[in-house]
Amino acid sequence: MNEGIFKAMSDSTRRKIIELLKEGPKTAGDIANQFPYAQPTISRHLNVLKNANLIIDQKEGNFIIYRLNATILQEWLGWLLEHFGGGNNDENE
Repeated sequence: MNEGIFKAMSDSTRRKIIELLKEGPKTAGDIANQFPYAQPTISRHLNVLKNANLIIDQKEGNFIIYRLNATILQEWLGWLLEHFGGGNNDENE
């Protein structure tokens, strides 16, 4: 599993960005408006998420639109469940 995903998801701001993108694609400005941080700070968070392949960006006219990379998120969540949760608990058997 890509350790960049763990780094990306370890930050609460980046987790909130993921939550926002679950609602649908958004511009950097739409995302930045949800936080009390300067635009460059949000851009750095978006770059971390992009480098971990958790989000995809696409230029549309004068805007960059960010979307979730659902495939990577599903793989990561599947890996987490396989290794850390939801399985049989031998102590209760």
